[in-house]
Order: sequence, then C-alpha cells, then structure tokens
Amino acid sequence: MAGGTLFEPPVHVALRTTDVDQARAFCRSMFYGPLRMEPVGDRTRFAFDGDVVVLGSITVGEISYASDVHLWIADLETAYHVLAPLTGSLKSRHGGTTVVADPTLAAVYRPVGDIDLDWPGGCRLLSVKVDRHALERELDAGSDSRIVSPLLLGASFDLADGPGRTWAALVRLLHTEMRDDKGLAAQPRVAARWRDMLISGLALIVEHPYGAEEPAGMLGPRRPRTVKRALDAMHAEPAKQYTAAELASIAGVGVRVLQEAFRQHVGLSPLSYLRRIRLDGVHAELSRGDPWRASVSEVAFRWGFTHLGRFAGAYRERFGVLPSHTLRERR
Repeated sequence: MAGGTLFEPPVHVALRTTDVDQARAFCRSMFYGPLRMEPVGDRTRFAFDGDVVVLGSITVGEISYASDVHLWIADLETAYHVLAPLTGSLKSRHGGTTVVADPTLAAVYRPVGDIDLDWPGGCRLLSVKVDRHALERELDAGSDSRIVSPLLLGASFDLADGPGRTWAALVRLLHTEMRDDKGLAAQPRVAARWRDMLISGLALIVEHPYGAEEPAGMLGPRRPRTVKRALDAMHAEPAKQYTAAELASIAGVGVRVLQEAFRQHVGLSPLSYLRRIRLDGVHAELSRGDPWRASVSEVAFRWGFTHLGRFAGAYRERFGVLPSHTLRERR
C-alpha cells in the first residue's frame, strides 16, 4: 500500500481573494515555500480562487487566477507534482523540457529543477502534490529493480484517454467529495485508501524507467523474490516491530542469506531499509504538520520508533536537522 497503514485526518482549506500577497502566501503554505507569483498585465482583473484538500502525503488543489500570471518555483525537493488543466492551457518549462498542458495533457515535475510557468487567466487546473518518499516507496515496493532517486519521470502524460483519464477522474472526484465533511471520503480510513490508490495510479501511468517495456539498459539488477517478499511486508506495515529473523522467515530464507541479498539488491540491510521507510514517513508527516498541535514524539511512535534519543540521531543523520526543526519550519 502506497501510504502504509497510518492514517491522518483529511484537511480542507479554501481561499478567494483579489489580494496578490494573500494568494501568494496561500500557495506557499499549501504547496511550496520557494514560490514566486506575479500578475502579468492588468492587476485589477486578478482574482485568485484556490480550493485545496490534503490527504497526508497527497495534496490536491483546484486553482485559478482570472488574469495572466507568471510563476517560478525553485527545486521542489520534497515532492513530485502534476498540473492537470480543466480549462484553458499553460506553458511549462522544467528540466530542459517545455510542455503546453491542457485538458488532454498533464505536466509532470520532479523534485529537482526550477519550474517556470506562463499561466493564462483562462486556465483553471488541478494541482496535485505527491510526497517524494511516498511515490518512491510505491515504485520501489512494486519494482523488481532497485530504483534511483529522484525518479526519472516523463514530462507529461495523456489525460484524454486510457489510465491517465481514469486517474484524473479519481482526483476530481476526491476533490469534490472532500469538500463535504459528512461524506465517506472525509473518514480517515477511507481517505487513506483513496490516497494510496491515487499514488499507486500515478506510479503506473507516469513514464519512468521501471516498467517492463523499458530498455534493459535502463534497469538495475533484478531483485530475487526473497527480497521482494520482505520489501512487500515492510511497506505494508512500516510501524511493525520486525526482527531480522521474522523478515527472513517471511522471505523463506535464513537471516544471513537475506542480509546478503539486501546488500546486493537494495544497498542496505533489511532493518536499515525499514528504518529508512520510517524516517521518511516521519519527515513527510512533520513537513506538513501543524507545529502548534503536532508532537514529534507522537509521530515517531506512530511510525514505530520506541527510543526517541536514537530516533533523533538517525533523523539528523538522514535529513541534516533534528525532527523538531522540521516541525518548527512550518510556523
């Protein structure tokens, strides 16, 4: 499952304003801090409309500006992103590629590389932010080959037909349902399953070098089934207190055999890989958490960390800061 077995309550936030600074602050809060947005031409026509729902590792917003704007965003770092126009079109430049996105074609963005957008007033779109580690875990769990981060995603995908159309319809339906706090999608467990389905669907439809039809030279060494069994178990229940012996039993081999297979095909020992899944999950949750309500210790325990001192040291080693610093950055 893309998001594991942890549940977070859905969040719905909306803003309508003619104030440019207010609109800019809203977009930075809901999506990315390093974002610049400037109206082009007549500012009196500017009218921002943003309606955003957050489901843990996925954020979906219906966004429009009413007048032409220019946006520039630095490296996303923590997320992959999709822009799917509902009306009109926009010109997107990212990673040396220019895409004209419209209701038939979505634009896709990786965590690295500036994004430059010419966004006409007639363009209303769905803006979908997916936590970097969530999408990478989904591909890693389902792949027979070791993935490389950040993923080498294609710059666009088809919205007019096939799986892309289905995925976009699911995103639209989720966004609509989430605005009704009495609907089924407002229930955390249902919402979590919906979140996982959207992440899994995106992993299937966006172009990347981990599909069966890609040239052999694009893939890393294929993973044996023993490794895949252990990976599947860890991704399904990341907070479970597995031992090396339990994972080896799931894989159907001895502990030393599994450790050597992980060293060759994953690059980490089984328990080190499990710790990385947990650390990434904590980081993602703290990065979007409310600093006035969220607790580092509660999040850490929820992801399976029982010794806070060792957890803090491991977190700092992976992300360069203490977990409390990640949470404070949200203030």
